[in-house]
Amino acid sequence: MYFSPRSFPFRHVIYVTGLLALLATLTAKPAAALYDVKPEEIPGKPGTVIRVWPLEGGGPGGGEAFRILYRSTGLRGEPIAVSGAVFLPNGPVPAGGRETIAYAHPTSGVMPPCAPSLRPDTAGLIWGLGEMLQAGYVVAATDYPGLGTDTMHPYLYGVSEARSVLDSVRAARSLERAGASDRFVVWGHSQGGQAALFTGQIAGSYAPELKLMGVAAAAPATYLLELFKNDYHDEGGKILTAMALLSWARIKDVPLKNVVEPNVMEPFIETAEQCLESPEQIITLNKDAQPLEAGKFLKVDPTVAEPWRSIMLDNTPGRQRISVPVFLAQGTADTTVEPSVTRQYGAELCKQGTRVHFVEMPGVTHTFAAKESVSAALQWMEERFRGAPAPTSCGG
Repeated sequence: MYFSPRSFPFRHVIYVTGLLALLATLTAKPAAALYDVKPEEIPGKPGTVIRVWPLEGGGPGGGEAFRILYRSTGLRGEPIAVSGAVFLPNGPVPAGGRETIAYAHPTSGVMPPCAPSLRPDTAGLIWGLGEMLQAGYVVAATDYPGLGTDTMHPYLYGVSEARSVLDSVRAARSLERAGASDRFVVWGHSQGGQAALFTGQIAGSYAPELKLMGVAAAAPATYLLELFKNDYHDEGGKILTAMALLSWARIKDVPLKNVVEPNVMEPFIETAEQCLESPEQIITLNKDAQPLEAGKFLKVDPTVAEPWRSIMLDNTPGRQRISVPVFLAQGTADTTVEPSVTRQYGAELCKQGTRVHFVEMPGVTHTFAAKESVSAALQWMEERFRGAPAPTSCGG
């Protein structure tokens, strides 16, 4: 339940804030120190738990919920700490254990305080969470590296996201009260859709002991070059571009002055360091971004210049085949992820031999792609766990 600045420009924020008043509790100051971790605590097997805390409010329907700090693998293969949340359903554990839904969240920002699990109502950020728990699933929700922990978030780095997703499933399974089996599906929106697709690509090699049953993605970030070409000239697209370039510049140790015009450097950094989790944050973000929207703010075209172009190409899914069925949902009114881009990606999956179920949602914008598709996605997931033949839109 995150807000695209492109879908909710500043002139509409008053309306949106009223519409989403139920999220007022999300504006409390995050407990940013919660995930402080000592260097000596980090080494260990990926997916093992460093610490666990009860999550205030629990999960929908009275189930248990926990914040977790667990081990994963960084961009250079080094051990890192990642935070997240785990939600457990009510009732006894069935024979054979509970299946898990690994949830991959959309863009929330690139700085440590932007971790979804730091919000006071973490459960309210996941569309359909109540239905997932009612159906008896464990839900593991990673924050991704660098969100919640004091490092730079590798924004839109697909393998980094996927490792944190897979290790969140491992971490959830290690909680005795979870009763989780080795079977799981991954479900993501926007950035999380990219994370889900990369999870499908590397699950067999990175976490062979887990059994991935399916990959579901709503309005996923796929062909990054095309998406950036469409977005970075646009009012809201400049905000997402700023977040990406700040993250990539710090990870690659490239001076921002090489890509950002000097007269907008301060508002560029202020914009890129904001979070995208509540209407109030959108108000601040749109205000900070106004100097970027007034005119040219980049020295170079990042879809052409290096290292930005290579980062986009390296983090575009599709180089490895996804061997399990894929569910793709896309709104026709999406102006952040162009519908034609998602359709093109789905067609390429079909050519690779993946069974793809494509759901088109007329009039649905980017922000609400997960909300409007979660019921269909959950039905599709249940069929994958049940072993039913996977439907396909390929060739249709």
